[in-house]
Amino acid sequence: MSDSSGSQDATFVKTGKGFDRDMNYVPDRITKVVDGSPRTPEHGPVEGELWPVEAGRYRLIAAKACPWANRAIIVRHLLGLEDVISLGTPGPTHDQRSWTFDLDPGGRDPVLGIERLQEAYFKRFPDYPRGITVPAIVEESTGLLVTNDFPWITHDLSFEWRDHHREGAPDLWPADLREEMEEVMQRVFTEVNNGVYRCGFAGSQEAYEEAYDRLWTAMDWLEERLSSRRYLMGDQITEADVRLFTTLARFDAVYHGHFKCNRQKLAEMPALWGYARDLYQTPGFGETIDFDQIKEHYYVVHTEINPTGVVPQGPDPAVWLEPHGRG
Repeated sequence: MSDSSGSQDATFVKTGKGFDRDMNYVPDRITKVVDGSPRTPEHGPVEGELWPVEAGRYRLIAAKACPWANRAIIVRHLLGLEDVISLGTPGPTHDQRSWTFDLDPGGRDPVLGIERLQEAYFKRFPDYPRGITVPAIVEESTGLLVTNDFPWITHDLSFEWRDHHREGAPDLWPADLREEMEEVMQRVFTEVNNGVYRCGFAGSQEAYEEAYDRLWTAMDWLEERLSSRRYLMGDQITEADVRLFTTLARFDAVYHGHFKCNRQKLAEMPALWGYARDLYQTPGFGETIDFDQIKEHYYVVHTEINPTGVVPQGPDPAVWLEPHGRG
């Protein structure tokens, strides 16, 4: 999901109103082949087409700046799918039309040959009416968008691509924890992942204060929960941790100031800060975080909030490597 639903200079703040995220995505799923056809997935909606799992067929387009896309990069790494699904990374800023591949030679994705992610969307849906969002999965041979349904992209990497996981890959969706985990992830999504945006894009003082109170109620709940367990669901990393981590990684650098989530810094919450550093120092997490790209994205793209486009220098990323004491 683009932080800005796809466009620089777009209007994210509606005067007098709270922020309401468009949650309509291309609902196609990529699923394991059974008896020659992609299977109906065990979990989740089947409202779109089913595409077959096939190594080397698909390209994940995921900007490192975007927390929703960052999830997919982490899960792909944790499960060892780097040689199975290729990765394209748009730059941190974009214009009104689309994320662009300005980090690549010639400004084109080296596999798909396109300048804008928009091209893959329009090739599949010529009149696509919504924001051009990341993460997105594109079929390499045709250049067609397959799906941008970000919660199910990472879910299906765990379930449908299991035959391609590296040996010893973590089980990010333990069956015995699934019910509680889905409740935890739903609260994390509505109150924290999306909660920071409700603060940042609030169009009135009242909407902002309501969003702020909801965010910090959830942050206090997380602080308490993580005071008695290493990870959100206990002693093993799950997708719930991936989903929370990408917000925490951006908290002090962006959300504290830019989105006015400033009751405390993450670094002032002992359990959450230790937990975030613990994950950052776990292979598959920290190396996916690019603080320069993250800051450039938010402070340059959100012109309504930061009209000067000035990008802050701090905070010092070296603090993420300090001992966390949670082992």
